[in-house]
Amino acid sequence: MTTQSSAAAARGAAAEAAADAYPRIVAALIRITGDWTLAEDSAQDALAAALERWPADGVPGNPGAWLMTVARNRALDTIRRATVERRKLRDVAVLALTAATGEPLPAEEVVDDRLRLIFTCCHPALALEARVALTLRTICAVPTADIARAFLTSESTMTRRLTRAKTKIADAGIPYAVPEGPALTERLPGVLAVLYLLFTHGYNADGEPAFAAEAIRLTRLLARLMPQQPEASALLALMLLQHSRRAARRDADGNLVTLDKQDRARWDHAAIAEAVDLLAAVPGDGPYALQARIATCHATAPSPEQTDWATIADCYDQLVRRQPSPVIELNRAVAHGYAFGPAAGLELLAKARAGGALDDYPLALAAEADLTARDGDRERAADLFREAAARTHSESERRALLDRAAENA
Repeated sequence: MTTQSSAAAARGAAAEAAADAYPRIVAALIRITGDWTLAEDSAQDALAAALERWPADGVPGNPGAWLMTVARNRALDTIRRATVERRKLRDVAVLALTAATGEPLPAEEVVDDRLRLIFTCCHPALALEARVALTLRTICAVPTADIARAFLTSESTMTRRLTRAKTKIADAGIPYAVPEGPALTERLPGVLAVLYLLFTHGYNADGEPAFAAEAIRLTRLLARLMPQQPEASALLALMLLQHSRRAARRDADGNLVTLDKQDRARWDHAAIAEAVDLLAAVPGDGPYALQARIATCHATAPSPEQTDWATIADCYDQLVRRQPSPVIELNRAVAHGYAFGPAAGLELLAKARAGGALDDYPLALAAEADLTARDGDRERAADLFREAAARTHSESERRALLDRAAENA
């Protein structure tokens, strides 16, 4: 193997190991040292060392354990150089003890660290955007530049936001822990909301697919570690059902394909089956459980014509009572339009838009256009589709809406 190919193989192995081990290393070191920056810097130093040494020495048999050991030793050296305070001496002792074994932390302990880190990143004292960004950077190891692009800002601005978020965690004494009792009941919905927002950042038409995969992975971890929390399992089911359609959402030219026109043979039926099994064990009618049951109706229908729209409409009726919002009312109107006729849908849509919250929402115009076309006024429908296309910020959605306009012209 040439030197160049060896370097390429080492970089590939480092990248693969980083995707798997980096968040675990950071989580473990934050728990041990209580120093967020030290943990991240030590993990980054370990990755740099891998890129320097692996081309010459070969990729180790257990890259994750190698990285953990190097990062732990870097943290130990930094603490030794920085201070001899009693608290830091205690940290040195802990690190030295774990280093002496030459083994990485037990898997169960690492997983618990990551769960604690999820709740820390998603603390309500932080702004919602900061929670999502910190989750992406710290738990998912997404580069700051990629996060900045997702939030339509510069890398330097996002770096400052992340720094402020970590500083606020330190200054406010936000605990690195999973809350218990009533505090857990209070905090869990916020954590789930962050994970779902992370998923939608990846699942949206022009989103980053890796974000959706990371959200599923983290929600799977949360559901596994918190089986007594049905909404965690329900959210996982919802993500799996939506993500199961990813391969069929675009045609060969990269254009969006609407749900009714997708090739259902290309859907991930193993993911659908897993989600259905998960949902069968979820009691109650929480918001994510209702949304997952709606997604199940779509995912298990053999064809668009066989979709159980009456059940979908009933779920939206329950959902709008549990979690009222203009977007849910919009989706409810669409469901009623398919279950009970376009006139029924247009009537509900008019009520949903009455408050003005959906005036600049292109999907509301698209929904009105679709219902209007089904009600027989194709000329007005074409105008509405064109208006929706003019208001969307997504190029993929714009092309899809203009195609719908052409179909009705």
